[in-house]
Amino acid sequence: MNQFDAIRSYYDNEVNDALKTIADHPMMNSLMQFTFPESKECFWLEEFKKINTVHDFQHQFISKTIRQILKESCEDFTTSGFEKLDKNTSYLYISNHRDIVLDTCLLNLALMDSGCIMTSSAIGDNLVKKDFLQKIAKLNRNFLVRRGLPVRSQLESSTLLSQYICKLLKEDNRSVWIAQKEGRTKDGDDRTNPGVLKMLALNADKEPLYSFFKKLKIVPVSISYELDPTDVLKMPQLIAQSKNEKYIKADNEDFTSILQGVLGQKKRIHLHAGEVLDHELDLLPASQNKNQQLQSIAKIIDHSILKNYKLWPSQFIAKDLLEGKISSSSKYTEEEKNFFLSRLESRIDKSDTALKNNFLLMYAKPLLNMTASPKPNY
Repeated sequence: MNQFDAIRSYYDNEVNDALKTIADHPMMNSLMQFTFPESKECFWLEEFKKINTVHDFQHQFISKTIRQILKESCEDFTTSGFEKLDKNTSYLYISNHRDIVLDTCLLNLALMDSGCIMTSSAIGDNLVKKDFLQKIAKLNRNFLVRRGLPVRSQLESSTLLSQYICKLLKEDNRSVWIAQKEGRTKDGDDRTNPGVLKMLALNADKEPLYSFFKKLKIVPVSISYELDPTDVLKMPQLIAQSKNEKYIKADNEDFTSILQGVLGQKKRIHLHAGEVLDHELDLLPASQNKNQQLQSIAKIIDHSILKNYKLWPSQFIAKDLLEGKISSSSKYTEEEKNFFLSRLESRIDKSDTALKNNFLLMYAKPLLNMTASPKPNY
């Protein structure tokens, strides 16, 4: 048994057999009917027989599913920065995380359209407990991050994960995507958890951190949705946190969020690929200990993500409503404001001040962070 078998995605020689086991699954049928609304079932069942690699599956099916999702739920999808990437180089993409499924799928679509190396992408094993979902994930080159482990097991799992990511980047020339922290950002406050970097550094041995992370070729990615179709679903957890209460997820909550995130209206979406982290890492003070260096690298990533985050009218409107001002009114029209207010009133009880403020802050936070986050200075 290969040491990575418990977490890795499928090898190409496993793809066809795996696809056969789920080809007639009801969820696959629904997915394909959505992707190819004009085609009969026999069409994709026959096409599945010809799929023998992850590349084939992603290009012939997953990419078309994502384009159909964009057609149905998005007014415009734009990208920037990808033209600066070397098409034959693997990168470690670290991004803010807003949608369970779409963040990594949209990144891969942008990479595909740019002719760049697509990613293997991290996904929490708690999201793919059902056999069908796990197989789809592994067919789409996802690898598993094990959640909810005891401390000792967590260290072993993190070490294995670090080794696997480094193998993909350095030996397989495969790009990798990971979120800047565990789980989606539910309050709009995008911050890189140094623990993610600490996990990666488990494979650094005695190599200086600045040197190790330069070799990973980190590209911070900024993902910006004009509207978050799961915004109201995030409110109960935010309210619980504001009251210092423990939040317990409802049954199928993650699956509900996946469906709403995929199918709900998002208006416009923008992805920006930042500059590869390089000379910034040379500036890390030698006097910093390991934890301080990890915190400094996290701040460098944060600065790039915030600097390149596409601001929409929704951010400016939410900020003005939150502050009771019109200082940003030049950034939106009255029609856009009325649309946002109508959306707000249809999704939450506006008489609940705490709920309303949390909702507005979720949208305003990227703008507030952008104005309050200076460039790291070492």
